[in-house]
Amino acid sequence: MYEDAANNPQKGLCCTTTPVWQLPELAVPSKMLEMNYGCGSTVNPRDLSHNPTVLYVGVGGGMELLQFSYFTRRPGAVIGVDPVDRMLAVCAENLQLAEQENSWFERDFVELRHGDALQLPVEDNSVDVAAQNCLFNIFRKEELEVALAEMYRVLKPHGRLVLSDPISEDYMPENLRNDDRLRALCLSGAMPLQQYIDFITGIGFGTVEVRAKRPYRVLAPGQYDTESMIFIESVEICAIKDPMPADGPCVFTGKHAIYFGEEDFFDDGKGHTLLHNQPLAVCDKTASALEKLGRKDIHLTASTWFYDGGGCC
Repeated sequence: MYEDAANNPQKGLCCTTTPVWQLPELAVPSKMLEMNYGCGSTVNPRDLSHNPTVLYVGVGGGMELLQFSYFTRRPGAVIGVDPVDRMLAVCAENLQLAEQENSWFERDFVELRHGDALQLPVEDNSVDVAAQNCLFNIFRKEELEVALAEMYRVLKPHGRLVLSDPISEDYMPENLRNDDRLRALCLSGAMPLQQYIDFITGIGFGTVEVRAKRPYRVLAPGQYDTESMIFIESVEICAIKDPMPADGPCVFTGKHAIYFGEEDFFDDGKGHTLLHNQPLAVCDKTASALEKLGRKDIHLTASTWFYDGGGCC
Protein backbone atom coordinates (compact mmCIF):
# COMPACT_ATOMS: atom_id res chain seq x y z
CA MET A 1 0.00 0.00 0.00
CA TYR A 2 2.81 2.43 0.83
CA GLU A 3 4.62 1.60 -2.39
CA ASP A 4 1.44 2.58 -4.23
CA ALA A 5 1.29 5.76 -2.14
CA ALA A 6 4.83 6.55 -3.29
CA ASN A 7 3.94 6.03 -6.95
CA ASN A 8 0.60 7.82 -6.75
CA PRO A 9 0.59 10.56 -4.10
CA GLN A 10 -2.71 10.56 -2.22
CA LYS A 11 -3.31 13.69 -0.17
CA GLY A 12 -4.73 12.73 3.22
CA LEU A 13 -4.02 9.01 2.83
CA CYS A 14 -4.43 7.14 6.13
CA CYS A 15 -4.13 10.30 8.21
CA THR A 16 -5.39 13.83 8.44
CA THR A 17 -3.24 16.31 6.59
CA THR A 18 -1.33 18.24 9.23
CA PRO A 19 -0.49 21.95 9.32
CA VAL A 20 2.78 22.84 7.64
CA TRP A 21 5.34 24.94 9.49
CA GLN A 22 5.32 28.51 8.14
CA LEU A 23 8.93 29.57 8.53
CA PRO A 24 11.06 32.24 6.81
CA GLU A 25 12.54 30.96 3.54
CA LEU A 26 11.00 27.49 3.97
CA ALA A 27 9.33 26.35 0.76
CA VAL A 28 7.79 22.86 0.77
CA PRO A 29 7.49 21.34 -2.74
CA SER A 30 3.92 20.60 -3.76
CA LYS A 31 4.64 16.87 -4.13
CA MET A 32 5.86 16.75 -0.53
CA LEU A 33 2.61 18.35 0.56
CA GLU A 34 0.62 15.75 -1.39
CA MET A 35 2.56 13.00 0.39
CA ASN A 36 2.08 14.46 3.87
CA TYR A 37 1.11 11.11 5.41
CA GLY A 38 1.01 12.04 9.09
CA CYS A 39 -1.52 12.57 11.87
CA GLY A 40 0.36 15.31 13.75
CA SER A 41 3.73 17.03 13.81
CA THR A 42 6.97 15.72 15.27
CA VAL A 43 8.94 18.90 14.53
CA ASN A 44 9.30 21.19 17.55
CA PRO A 45 12.00 23.88 17.84
CA ARG A 46 12.27 23.10 21.57
CA ASP A 47 13.79 19.72 20.69
CA LEU A 48 16.18 21.02 18.05
CA SER A 49 18.71 23.26 19.81
CA HIS A 50 22.47 22.58 20.05
CA ASN A 51 22.89 21.08 16.56
CA PRO A 52 21.16 17.73 17.16
CA THR A 53 21.39 14.60 15.06
CA VAL A 54 17.84 13.61 14.12
CA LEU A 55 16.45 10.21 13.14
CA TYR A 56 13.10 10.02 11.35
CA VAL A 57 11.53 6.61 10.72
CA GLY A 58 9.06 6.21 7.84
CA VAL A 59 10.17 8.96 5.45
CA GLY A 60 7.00 9.48 3.40
CA GLY A 61 7.45 12.33 0.95
CA GLY A 62 10.23 13.89 3.01
CA MET A 63 8.40 16.93 4.37
CA GLU A 64 9.42 16.39 7.98
CA LEU A 65 12.99 15.58 6.90
CA LEU A 66 13.05 19.01 5.24
CA GLN A 67 11.54 20.68 8.29
CA PHE A 68 14.07 19.06 10.62
CA SER A 69 16.85 20.18 8.25
CA TYR A 70 15.64 23.76 8.58
CA PHE A 71 16.81 23.69 12.19
CA THR A 72 19.95 21.53 11.81
CA ARG A 73 21.55 22.65 8.52
CA ARG A 74 24.61 20.43 8.38
CA PRO A 75 25.56 17.35 6.35
CA GLY A 76 24.13 14.10 7.67
CA ALA A 77 22.33 15.79 10.56
CA VAL A 78 19.00 14.19 9.58
CA ILE A 79 18.73 10.42 8.98
CA GLY A 80 15.64 9.05 7.26
CA VAL A 81 14.89 5.31 7.47
CA ASP A 82 12.28 3.42 5.44
CA PRO A 83 11.85 -0.22 4.34
CA VAL A 84 10.09 0.63 1.05
CA ASP A 85 12.61 1.18 -1.75
CA ARG A 86 10.18 3.12 -3.92
CA MET A 87 9.31 5.47 -1.04
CA LEU A 88 13.01 6.16 -0.48
CA ALA A 89 13.48 6.87 -4.19
CA VAL A 90 10.55 9.29 -4.38
CA CYS A 91 11.64 10.96 -1.13
CA ALA A 92 15.11 11.49 -2.65
CA GLU A 93 13.52 13.07 -5.73
CA ASN A 94 11.47 15.37 -3.51
CA LEU A 95 14.56 16.42 -1.59
CA GLN A 96 16.22 17.38 -4.87
CA LEU A 97 13.20 19.57 -5.61
CA ALA A 98 13.50 21.08 -2.14
CA GLU A 99 17.13 21.96 -2.84
CA GLN A 100 16.05 23.85 -5.95
CA GLU A 101 13.32 25.75 -4.07
CA ASN A 102 15.22 26.55 -0.87
CA SER A 103 18.49 28.48 -1.04
CA TRP A 104 19.49 27.37 2.49
CA PHE A 105 18.88 23.63 1.93
CA GLU A 106 21.52 21.20 0.66
CA ARG A 107 20.68 17.63 -0.30
CA ASP A 108 23.44 16.18 1.85
CA PHE A 109 21.75 17.56 4.97
CA VAL A 110 19.62 14.37 4.82
CA GLU A 111 20.93 10.81 4.68
CA LEU A 112 18.42 8.19 3.55
CA ARG A 113 18.88 4.61 4.73
CA HIS A 114 17.00 1.45 3.84
CA GLY A 115 15.92 -0.17 7.08
CA ASP A 116 13.16 -1.29 9.36
CA ALA A 117 11.77 0.22 12.56
CA LEU A 118 12.19 -3.18 14.19
CA GLN A 119 15.93 -3.29 13.41
CA LEU A 120 17.18 0.24 12.88
CA PRO A 121 20.38 0.67 10.83
CA VAL A 122 21.65 3.16 13.41
CA GLU A 123 24.35 2.89 16.08
CA ASP A 124 23.64 2.80 19.80
CA ASN A 125 23.44 6.16 21.63
CA SER A 126 24.04 8.12 18.43
CA VAL A 127 21.04 10.43 17.89
CA ASP A 128 19.64 13.32 19.91
CA VAL A 129 16.08 13.24 18.56
CA ALA A 130 14.19 10.28 17.09
CA ALA A 131 10.75 10.70 15.55
CA GLN A 132 7.93 8.82 13.86
CA ASN A 133 4.59 10.06 12.57
CA CYS A 134 1.60 7.72 12.33
CA LEU A 135 3.72 4.57 12.05
CA PHE A 136 3.88 2.82 15.41
CA ASN A 137 0.10 2.44 15.64
CA ILE A 138 0.17 -0.12 12.82
CA PHE A 139 2.34 -2.45 14.94
CA ARG A 140 0.94 -5.17 17.14
CA LYS A 141 1.98 -5.40 20.79
CA GLU A 142 5.17 -7.42 20.31
CA GLU A 143 6.27 -5.29 17.34
CA LEU A 144 5.55 -2.03 19.15
CA GLU A 145 7.71 -3.08 22.08
CA VAL A 146 10.59 -3.87 19.71
CA ALA A 147 10.19 -0.60 17.78
CA LEU A 148 10.19 1.48 20.97
CA ALA A 149 13.19 -0.44 22.32
CA GLU A 150 15.06 0.27 19.08
CA MET A 151 14.38 3.99 19.41
CA TYR A 152 15.54 3.86 23.03
CA ARG A 153 18.72 2.05 21.96
CA VAL A 154 19.80 4.61 19.36
CA LEU A 155 19.02 7.68 21.47
CA LYS A 156 21.72 9.36 23.52
CA PRO A 157 21.09 9.77 27.27
CA HIS A 158 18.39 12.46 27.71
CA GLY A 159 17.58 12.16 24.00
CA ARG A 160 14.01 12.71 22.84
CA LEU A 161 11.60 10.38 21.09
CA VAL A 162 8.82 12.38 19.42
CA LEU A 163 5.75 10.43 18.35
CA SER A 164 2.42 11.13 16.70
CA ASP A 165 -0.17 8.37 16.51
CA PRO A 166 -3.94 7.76 16.55
CA ILE A 167 -5.45 6.71 19.88
CA SER A 168 -8.95 5.76 20.99
CA GLU A 169 -10.66 5.29 24.33
CA ASP A 170 -13.49 3.33 22.66
CA TYR A 171 -13.55 -0.43 22.31
CA MET A 172 -11.98 -1.61 19.05
CA PRO A 173 -13.56 -4.91 17.90
CA GLU A 174 -11.10 -7.69 17.22
CA ASN A 175 -12.29 -8.04 13.62
CA LEU A 176 -11.21 -4.44 12.96
CA ARG A 177 -8.06 -4.69 15.06
CA ASN A 178 -6.98 -7.75 13.04
CA ASP A 179 -7.73 -6.15 9.65
CA ASP A 180 -4.29 -5.51 8.13
CA ARG A 181 -5.60 -2.92 5.67
CA LEU A 182 -7.33 -0.88 8.38
CA ARG A 183 -4.18 -1.05 10.51
CA ALA A 184 -2.12 0.16 7.53
CA LEU A 185 -4.61 3.00 7.11
CA CYS A 186 -3.80 4.07 10.69
CA LEU A 187 -7.30 3.33 11.97
CA SER A 188 -7.81 0.06 13.80
CA GLY A 189 -4.43 -0.01 15.57
CA ALA A 190 -5.49 2.91 17.77
CA MET A 191 -5.23 2.07 21.48
CA PRO A 192 -6.16 3.97 24.67
CA LEU A 193 -3.74 6.76 25.55
CA GLN A 194 -2.76 5.31 28.94
CA GLN A 195 -1.91 1.98 27.33
CA TYR A 196 0.22 3.80 24.77
CA ILE A 197 2.05 5.69 27.53
CA ASP A 198 2.53 2.43 29.45
CA PHE A 199 4.27 0.91 26.43
CA ILE A 200 6.63 3.91 26.30
CA THR A 201 7.48 3.99 30.00
CA GLY A 202 7.74 0.19 30.06
CA ILE A 203 10.73 0.47 27.72
CA GLY A 204 12.47 2.77 30.23
CA PHE A 205 11.68 6.37 29.24
CA GLY A 206 11.63 8.28 32.55
CA THR A 207 9.80 11.40 31.33
CA VAL A 208 6.79 11.60 29.00
CA GLU A 209 5.15 14.78 27.72
CA VAL A 210 1.69 14.74 26.14
CA ARG A 211 1.97 17.79 23.90
CA ALA A 212 -1.32 17.70 21.98
CA LYS A 213 -4.48 15.66 21.51
CA ARG A 214 -6.86 16.34 18.62
CA PRO A 215 -9.97 14.83 16.98
CA TYR A 216 -9.00 12.50 14.14
CA ARG A 217 -11.57 10.06 12.71
CA VAL A 218 -14.86 8.28 13.40
CA LEU A 219 -15.51 4.63 12.57
CA ALA A 220 -19.29 4.55 12.24
CA PRO A 221 -21.65 1.51 12.17
CA GLY A 222 -22.72 0.80 8.61
CA GLN A 223 -19.48 2.20 7.24
CA TYR A 224 -17.27 -0.16 9.25
CA ASP A 225 -18.02 -3.54 10.82
CA THR A 226 -18.74 -2.21 14.29
CA GLU A 227 -21.91 -2.08 16.39
CA SER A 228 -21.05 1.26 18.02
CA MET A 229 -19.28 4.41 16.92
CA ILE A 230 -15.53 4.53 17.55
CA PHE A 231 -14.04 7.99 18.10
CA ILE A 232 -10.33 8.24 17.26
CA GLU A 233 -7.99 11.07 18.26
CA SER A 234 -4.40 11.83 17.33
CA VAL A 235 -1.81 12.45 20.03
CA GLU A 236 1.63 14.06 19.99
CA ILE A 237 4.04 12.80 22.63
CA CYS A 238 7.67 13.41 23.54
CA ALA A 239 9.39 10.67 25.55
CA ILE A 240 12.74 11.57 27.09
CA LYS A 241 15.49 9.05 27.79
CA ASP A 242 15.87 10.21 31.38
CA PRO A 243 16.68 7.78 34.19
CA MET A 244 13.54 6.18 35.59
CA PRO A 245 12.68 7.77 38.97
CA ALA A 246 12.41 5.37 41.89
CA ASP A 247 8.72 6.21 42.28
CA GLY A 248 7.89 5.81 38.60
CA PRO A 249 7.94 7.94 35.44
CA CYS A 250 7.06 11.63 35.27
CA VAL A 251 4.14 11.91 32.85
CA PHE A 252 2.98 15.41 31.97
CA THR A 253 -0.58 15.62 30.62
CA GLY A 254 -1.07 19.36 31.10
CA LYS A 255 -2.10 19.42 34.75
CA HIS A 256 -1.34 22.55 36.79
CA ALA A 257 -1.25 23.41 40.48
CA ILE A 258 -2.15 26.90 41.79
CA TYR A 259 -1.44 27.89 45.40
CA PHE A 260 -3.65 30.68 46.78
CA GLY A 261 -2.95 30.50 50.53
CA GLU A 262 -1.85 33.24 52.91
CA GLU A 263 1.92 32.73 52.44
CA ASP A 264 4.01 33.90 49.48
CA PHE A 265 4.65 30.31 48.39
CA PHE A 266 4.08 26.67 49.23
CA ASP A 267 6.93 24.14 49.34
CA ASP A 268 6.00 20.46 49.55
CA GLY A 269 9.52 19.52 50.68
CA LYS A 270 10.03 17.37 47.61
CA GLY A 271 11.43 19.98 45.25
CA HIS A 272 8.12 21.55 44.19
CA THR A 273 7.58 25.22 45.04
CA LEU A 274 4.26 26.88 44.23
CA LEU A 275 4.40 30.67 44.08
CA HIS A 276 1.30 32.52 45.21
CA ASN A 277 -1.43 32.42 42.53
CA GLN A 278 0.95 31.39 39.75
CA PRO A 279 0.12 28.17 37.87
CA LEU A 280 2.84 25.53 37.87
CA ALA A 281 2.79 22.65 35.42
CA VAL A 282 3.04 19.40 37.36
CA CYS A 283 3.37 15.81 36.28
CA ASP A 284 0.47 13.49 37.07
CA LYS A 285 2.47 11.87 39.86
CA THR A 286 3.06 15.19 41.62
CA ALA A 287 -0.56 16.24 41.08
CA SER A 288 -1.71 13.06 42.80
CA ALA A 289 0.65 13.64 45.74
CA LEU A 290 -0.56 17.24 46.17
CA GLU A 291 -4.18 16.12 46.03
CA LYS A 292 -3.56 13.61 48.82
CA LEU A 293 -2.41 16.49 51.07
CA GLY A 294 -6.03 17.57 51.20
CA ARG A 295 -5.17 21.28 51.29
CA LYS A 296 -7.94 23.78 50.60
CA ASP A 297 -5.51 26.40 49.29
CA ILE A 298 -4.16 24.45 46.31
CA HIS A 299 -6.21 24.15 43.13
CA LEU A 300 -5.35 21.28 40.78
CA THR A 301 -6.54 21.41 37.19
CA ALA A 302 -7.58 18.47 35.07
CA SER A 303 -5.38 17.29 32.22
CA THR A 304 -5.41 19.72 29.31
CA TRP A 305 -3.48 17.27 27.08
CA PHE A 306 -1.24 20.16 26.16
CA TYR A 307 2.22 20.50 27.68
CA ASP A 308 4.85 22.89 26.38
CA GLY A 309 7.69 22.54 28.86
CA GLY A 310 8.66 23.85 32.26
CA GLY A 311 7.03 22.68 35.43
CA CYS A 312 7.90 20.70 38.48
CA CYS A 313 10.27 17.95 37.46
